[in-house]
Amino acid sequence: MFLNIGIINGPNLNLIGVRETSIYGSMTMDEMYGSLVEDYSDINIHYYQSNHEGRLIDKLHELGFSYDGIILNAGGYTHTSIALADAVRAITTPVIELHISDIYAREKYRHHSYLKDCCTHHIIGEGIGGYKMGIEYFINKK
Repeated sequence: MFLNIGIINGPNLNLIGVRETSIYGSMTMDEMYGSLVEDYSDINIHYYQSNHEGRLIDKLHELGFSYDGIILNAGGYTHTSIALADAVRAITTPVIELHISDIYAREKYRHHSYLKDCCTHHIIGEGIGGYKMGIEYFINKK
């Protein structure tokens, strides 16, 4: 089965593996991506990370009409960006909202997600292994 799956990560997620390892763990995103590519060699997995909201929106637009699924970890933009939510609503590719930590067990301002109502599935607080769960979700939906 051949699938095209995009992983789009937002601000500060380039620091996973060194940033707050008690919350996010010590595996880097490069290591996570390498592991996914190795485990799912029959799937095209496109990885993208940006600290800039507009670039994330551009990437959603780029992948959002041709890919089979997108896993979106919008980081802090989850709680602030109506524009990012509008971009998810505008595309036809199904999008999973993913958070490494449990945003509902953290600071109160993290409890609100503008993405909650526009994503087809949510993976919250499953650590970096949540990305694998996201790929499995799309495999099982195909």
